[in-house]
Amino acid sequence: MQPIPEGFRPLERASPFTSLIGPLYERRLGTEVSLGLRIEKKHTNRRGICHGGLLATLADSALGHAMGARTGGKFALVTASLTIDYVGSAKLGDWVEAQVEVQRVGTRLGFANCYLIAGEQRIVRASAIFALSAKPA
Repeated sequence: MQPIPEGFRPLERASPFTSLIGPLYERRLGTEVSLGLRIEKKHTNRRGICHGGLLATLADSALGHAMGARTGGKFALVTASLTIDYVGSAKLGDWVEAQVEVQRVGTRLGFANCYLIAGEQRIVRASAIFALSAKPA
């Protein structure tokens, strides 16, 4: 197995679901967050390439973690809309990394875009809208 890229560490705040698909890794630079994972056999479909559902989950998770970092964790976030465009694929052993850009954070909605990169290729483009609400006390 190839090493994890420099600057990434195991994701500490994984949900029960993302723990099943992981291990996921994160890199934080201030309020910027990137998630990544190495494609394992359990991530592949019948054709031997990474399953699109895994890529959608990685994009949604990365978008949410980046939005949470940008808002300082002040809000509970719920994905209201997720749009995914698959423009390539990842194979067994590939490192897939999310690059997220938070577009806008309002009082009730947050908007962000993401690319998933495998090698030097963009394989997924994703956009999300998050509903923001006050965290319960």
